[in-house]
Amino acid sequence: MPRTRPWVRIAEDLRTAVTSGRLRPGDPLPTARELMDRWGVARQTVQNAIDQLRTEGLVGSRPGRGWYVAERPAIRRLARNRLSKAERDAGRGAFLSDAAQGGWRPDVSVEVRRQPADDRIAGILDLAGDVAEVVVRAREMRADGRVVQLATSYFPAGIAAGTAIEQPDTGDGGVYERLEELGFRLTHFEEAVNARPARPEEASGLGIPAGYPVLAVTRVAWAGDRAVEVNDMVLAGDRYELVYTLPAD
Repeated sequence: MPRTRPWVRIAEDLRTAVTSGRLRPGDPLPTARELMDRWGVARQTVQNAIDQLRTEGLVGSRPGRGWYVAERPAIRRLARNRLSKAERDAGRGAFLSDAAQGGWRPDVSVEVRRQPADDRIAGILDLAGDVAEVVVRAREMRADGRVVQLATSYFPAGIAAGTAIEQPDTGDGGVYERLEELGFRLTHFEEAVNARPARPEEASGLGIPAGYPVLAVTRVAWAGDRAVEVNDMVLAGDRYELVYTLPAD
């Protein structure tokens, strides 16, 4: 009987570790040096084993961090109707709905504060002088316990201060229902998406290396010709897939 090639045995050992749960999604694999020493083989033999597991979709790589057990499929961020009144009335937050549809266990933590608006936020919300204060809602979105998105919303304090928008739990329908109850009927949203390296504080919050790719999304909510919210979102690039449905006519 022909002798099994070393790289096949290494691949089988690592495959068993993954399928048995000894190595879980996101866990790092042993380094090439560790595998070389353990099996008494050359680096190319180890690479052949890793290449096989990569072909099977069991492992992936991260810049500067080596090989790791592949994550579950990315969260599909569905554009169609995700911010509609019908979705809000059904009690489904956009992130919670997106994550739940993918089989993830989503949860969100919220920190609320007031602060002066910086020039960018003040410009978008058309704030000036002594009224350039905002209510800030900073959120961490987690899927199966892992942070996948950071989001910070800014509301004019003249609108939101002293209302349910300053509470961590804003109640059924979320902040957009509270805005409409305050007389600001939402008419449309504008959203800009950019891909860029993670900034140090973003990398720390998301648990990724500094400079790792992220999707930076800025969404502005409008009530007629007045901007009532700026929402800055940072999404880990390997954990999200943006999906858009566009009309053909």
